[in-house]
Amino acid sequence: MANHELLKLTAHQVQERGYTKAILAIGSCEAHGAHIAEGCDTFVSYEVSKQVAEKMGDMLVLPPITVGYSAHYDTFPFTMTLSYDTTIAVIYDMIESCIRQGIKKIFLMNGHDGNIAPIEIASRKIKEVYPDVNIASMTQWWVAAAELLPEGTFEVWNGNGHAGEGETSIAYYLFGEYCEPELATCVIPDLPKYLDVKWDFSELTDTAQTGDATKATKEKGKMMNDVLVNHIVEALHDLDAKDWKFK
Repeated sequence: MANHELLKLTAHQVQERGYTKAILAIGSCEAHGAHIAEGCDTFVSYEVSKQVAEKMGDMLVLPPITVGYSAHYDTFPFTMTLSYDTTIAVIYDMIESCIRQGIKKIFLMNGHDGNIAPIEIASRKIKEVYPDVNIASMTQWWVAAAELLPEGTFEVWNGNGHAGEGETSIAYYLFGEYCEPELATCVIPDLPKYLDVKWDFSELTDTAQTGDATKATKEKGKMMNDVLVNHIVEALHDLDAKDWKFK
């Protein structure tokens, strides 16, 4: 397996390869029920990023952002969080660092719901200052994976939820050694349809988990992982074919 991780490359190797595209994984550190490692969002986004880079062959994997905006999970142990402004600034600065090194095509692989708004704002701010820079993102892999897989893959709530059937499954596949399956629970909040309720996570669950983690399997996790990686690679190849232009 080729190494495209900036953390593991020498300056000579990076310069010699002449990367023109980069992937930035954006994660978090927060409770995912009692059964999944707190770094789940970072592990998933970074592991998927490495696989995408391996298949693409010409993308630099940047050091992951391991803490994002997670104040809405702060009721549960052991949440680490940046403020919204800090999260926006960190994402902006990471992208700008790439631009200064000559990389102007950047893919953002997000692993956490609290980072969605900061990613949007940071990206828009970059485009204001650097209009020739191209940014694409996978902001909700958990939604994408559920939609890409065949209907009926998941048993409950279409696999959704924080540390639910889907996220727990991919955790079991990618880093099962950091999980405690015997502690998995099932909590399905009664949320209104078609409305976006602004919640603190403690209003939805007492276990730091939603969805049905008891239905999760490593096999479902592999399916999610593979369909995500293949979809992102296909989309990036399509972008490359048209030089990331849209008209």
